[in-house]
Amino acid sequence: MRNFCRGITEARWFEPGMIALILFNGVLIGLETSIDIAAAFGHWLHLGNNLILAVFIAEAVLKIIAVAPRLRLYFGDGWNLFDFSIVVLSLIPATGEFALVARLIRVLRVLRLVSAVPQLRLIVATLVRSIPSMGHVILLMSIVLYIYAVTGFHLFREHDAEHWGTLGAALLTLFQMVTLEGWVDIMEIAMKAHAWSWIYFVSFVLLGTFVMLNLFIAVVINNLEASKTAELEALASPVTHHEVLKELERTRDALAALQRRLEALPVVPAGR
Repeated sequence: MRNFCRGITEARWFEPGMIALILFNGVLIGLETSIDIAAAFGHWLHLGNNLILAVFIAEAVLKIIAVAPRLRLYFGDGWNLFDFSIVVLSLIPATGEFALVARLIRVLRVLRLVSAVPQLRLIVATLVRSIPSMGHVILLMSIVLYIYAVTGFHLFREHDAEHWGTLGAALLTLFQMVTLEGWVDIMEIAMKAHAWSWIYFVSFVLLGTFVMLNLFIAVVINNLEASKTAELEALASPVTHHEVLKELERTRDALAALQRRLEALPVVPAGR
């Protein structure tokens, strides 16, 4: 049974098939947002979602049986644990008080595409690795925002209280400017009071938008290279004792299956 399940999960068609199923599930979830389609084909959409959930459950069972009794080989993998959690949460009843929660969790099934595609797993690992370094960039950005907010409060609050009347309003205005949304209009109001106000706004846009954005990109690229290096080192690492035992067990099972097949062959009398 274990060899049968392992043969299915390690087949060439298995991973591409699961990716296609996840994409199809995403299409069904999108169709449910159309009132007309949901009214006309609601039963079929519901049936399709249930069938896909059944396949996901079967996939998890097959992978667990394939590594049994060493369940840590399955649950020790963070991506397997992620997939298993989504499947378990999808079993929440879609009726009653949990209906909304069940619909929201159903959307999470699309995230399984991340765990199914190795390139996406690498990107997610890079983003997770970048979090500590991004924290330092965010801290630096917060300092710059605070300095410019206090400065803008003292310079422009008398002429534009809506955007600079309080420290909170000034911080919100600067955050809007970081997104490059409507900052020119805010600058024109300030320039009616101080002709040199453009220096303040242009310097903040250059520093807060372009410099900080490039810092974020640099952090991600640096950690992307580190993630690729770590992945290559993992592939090039020497074979562990556990991996040797696992390969020996597979070889032993294959030899046992071959022996059973040989014993099942009809005996041919000598001389024929």
